[in-house]
Amino acid sequence: MAENKNDPSQVKDTGHVWDGIRELDNPCPRWWLNSLWLSGLMVIVYFILYPSLPLIEGSTKGILGWTQINEFEEDMAKVEAIRAPFDNQLAAMTVEEILVDPRMLNYAIGSSKVLYGDNCAACHGVGGAPPTGVFYPNLTDDDWLFGGGIYDIKMSIAQGRAGMMPAHKNLLTEEETDQLVQFVIDYSNGEPTEAGLALYNAKGCFACHGADAKGIKAMGSANLTDKIWRFSGTPEGIRHSIIHGVNDPSDPQTHIAVMPGWNEKVAIMMEARAYAIEDGDDPNDIDWDDELDGDEAERLTETDIKKLAVYVHQLGGGQ
Repeated sequence: MAENKNDPSQVKDTGHVWDGIRELDNPCPRWWLNSLWLSGLMVIVYFILYPSLPLIEGSTKGILGWTQINEFEEDMAKVEAIRAPFDNQLAAMTVEEILVDPRMLNYAIGSSKVLYGDNCAACHGVGGAPPTGVFYPNLTDDDWLFGGGIYDIKMSIAQGRAGMMPAHKNLLTEEETDQLVQFVIDYSNGEPTEAGLALYNAKGCFACHGADAKGIKAMGSANLTDKIWRFSGTPEGIRHSIIHGVNDPSDPQTHIAVMPGWNEKVAIMMEARAYAIEDGDDPNDIDWDDELDGDEAERLTETDIKKLAVYVHQLGGGQ
C-alpha cells in the first residue's frame, strides 16, 4: 500500500483510464468499513429481537415479542386509564348537567373531536359546516329541523332522522307549481302575497310546514320563511323540491336526506322516559324488559352520544 494515498503517483491503479483520468486502487476508509460491518451486525440483532422474516403463515416473532398492535394497545390502555374517571362521571350525568359543569363540558368537547371526525365529519364537514352543494345540514347555524336543544340533538344522533316530503308532480299543475315557487321566494324575503298564501293553504302545505310556514319540529319540516336552504334556494332548486319531494320512494328524482341512527337503545329509552314524565309517572319505575327487545343497534355508546350532542350543541347553533 502506498504511504501517501493522496499522491496519485504513489498509488497503484486499476489500469483503467477515461479521458486522461486514471482510476486508482485506494482501499475504502477504515471508518467506512467498520460502519459497514456494524450495520450488518445490527441487521442480525434486529432479526433476532423483532418480527422480521415472512413465513407461509405470519412471520418470525422475535424474542422480544414486539408488535405494532401490542404497542398501540398499551398506549391506548394508558389513555383509557386517564379518561376512565371522567367517562365514569360523564356517564352518570345528563347532557343538561354536562352543559353547566365547566370541567365536564371541556372534557366532553375535547374528547369528542375524534368521535366527530370519525363518524360525522364525512357528511357535516369539519367544524360542522359542510361544503357548498352537498346538501347536508349545517350544524353551526341556528336552523334546526328537529330542534336544536341539547335533548333534541341527542335524540337526533341516537335515533337518526329521515324527514319526508311527498312529491307533488301529479298533484299540482305547472302554473300552481310556479306560483308556489314564487310564494316561497317571496316569503323568505318577508313579502308573502295573499294569493300565494291562499294557494299554500289550499294545497295543504300548512299541514307540514305550519300555518306560519316556519315548519313543525315534530315532523322535521323546513322553515320556508328564512333564507336557510337545505337543498337550494334558487327557483330551480325550490321547484325540484316541490315536484320531486324528499325521501319519496315513488319518485326516483326525490332528494335523499337520511341520517342514520347511532344508538337505537338510547333513543327508545329517551322516548320512554319522555312519555313517562308527560304522563306524570316516575321514569325510574319503567320496566325496561317490556320496552327493550335486547337486539337494539348500538353503533356508539350512550356516553359517546352525550359527548357528540354536547359538541354539536357548542358548535354555534345549539338552542
